[in-house]
Amino acid sequence: MPTPGDGTELEPAERERREWRRDRAISTKPGDGTLTRAEAKRDATVRQFDIVSPSATTIGRPDSPDGDLSDRLRRLHDEQHPAMTGHAERMHRLDKARITHALCSELDLTPWERDRALGVLTEIDLTAFGSQRAIPKVALVVIQHVVDSERRRQLGLHDSDRIAELDPDEMASLYDRFESLTDDDRYRALLAANGLDQTSVNRLDRVLRDQLDEQELHGAVYGRVPHRDPHLPRAANREADPSAPERDD
Repeated sequence: MPTPGDGTELEPAERERREWRRDRAISTKPGDGTLTRAEAKRDATVRQFDIVSPSATTIGRPDSPDGDLSDRLRRLHDEQHPAMTGHAERMHRLDKARITHALCSELDLTPWERDRALGVLTEIDLTAFGSQRAIPKVALVVIQHVVDSERRRQLGLHDSDRIAELDPDEMASLYDRFESLTDDDRYRALLAANGLDQTSVNRLDRVLRDQLDEQELHGAVYGRVPHRDPHLPRAANREADPSAPERDD
């Protein structure tokens, strides 16, 4: 017969939890927590010897102000060592992809628009943008260019022959349906946070268009085949099970 207050009427889990708390209780009585004489002497004896490593703060540096580095260390610093070849370039490419992906997520871009922006920025040479070549600034201009281009393509505004056949009312209705990324408050806030005004955006956009022509990056898509319809299922799925119905990934 369980006695009230002895903990037997509790659930097993709650009873084990209380027992664990009781067992691990820390005593705060006078003298608790102090070391014995033997433990105090052993602790002081061990701690009087420290780790001696003079090279810990001089690795990769000359031994004296007039000294020089060895050829092996110099090759490592210049990324001429086989283990370091292209390391800075790989890290720069990774930073461009990481920052662009974060901005695309902030603006809620579609996967296709995101991959288009990543494909352009990971391959483009930022030195052509001069003093405005910071990754976030160029990435925002690339994102605007890609998103607006894709939205024009969806509406057929890129087809000049088709536009010429429309009457003024149809053309006005079509252009009213177009929404530029510059109308998004989040995009304008990102521009302001990175110190970009309309003049800077226009200048960077002109440089971007020149670079797209020079480097042939108009169809660049990160991790995808540029000429493949993104709405079709992958060929690997059809080869694995030809009888399976086609579906979008």
